[in-house]
Amino acid sequence: MSDLGLFGPGTVTWRVHAEPVLLLSAPRALLLQALHPRAIAGVTQNSDFKNDPWGRLQRTINYVATVVYGTTAQAEAAGRRVRAVHAAMTARDVDTGEEFRLDEPDLLRWVHVTEVDSFVTTARRAGLELSDADVDRYYAEQRRAAELVGLDPATVPGTAAEVAAFYERHLPELHSTPEAREVMRFLVSPPLPYGLGITPVRVAWWGFSALGVGLLPRWARRMYSLPGLPTTDVSATASAYAVRHALRVLPRRAFEGPIFRSAMARAAKATAGPAEEQA
Repeated sequence: MSDLGLFGPGTVTWRVHAEPVLLLSAPRALLLQALHPRAIAGVTQNSDFKNDPWGRLQRTINYVATVVYGTTAQAEAAGRRVRAVHAAMTARDVDTGEEFRLDEPDLLRWVHVTEVDSFVTTARRAGLELSDADVDRYYAEQRRAAELVGLDPATVPGTAAEVAAFYERHLPELHSTPEAREVMRFLVSPPLPYGLGITPVRVAWWGFSALGVGLLPRWARRMYSLPGLPTTDVSATASAYAVRHALRVLPRRAFEGPIFRSAMARAAKATAGPAEEQA
């Protein structure tokens, strides 16, 4: 049988990650992660994201695509590479001066939860029909992705209620550091790829980043000294819905990378009847 990877047809993970609108989750996840002082210290002290933001984004997209749609061997290999990178890195806590490793479980768990929460929240607010049970199932499925980076799945939130409780426990240690605010400013106006720094593209990017900010939880927006009003939530949800439906008129193949297409081919082969396989 074809190896369908860690997830496969019928999983909520495949439904969620087939949505191009998930690109909106990138600024949301990044800004949530930056509110953890050690998370942002680990990035700023070990990364050249300001010099190569688009390369970093593409590497992240490729990693997520491999975990979600790659074969089991491909996903596990990607996880090993990430674990090796994290194991070799340390950073210094700017508040205490303490040195820490980037593969500390608490830190890895924060990055994982903010990422998967951003994925499923963005998809749902953009109009993908997901029941409460679907969302819980997505979080449970994503424990497999957490395991790849070195976490014990049993220690990772597996339902929406557990994710909410996770955030509640971490609120006292979260705040907008100068580094986090610098990430916010950089996100709003990054250097665009060569030839794209023209005004219409820049304006479109401002809209994209503003929508990502609007999708943040209210408590996170307030930490960045931004409006934490219900009207912002309503506006962001309506805008995400509009973006999702606008993207649906574009050719689907424009958003399908080779990893996704390979997964769809394996899935089709796995579900084909004997006669179809012989044809």
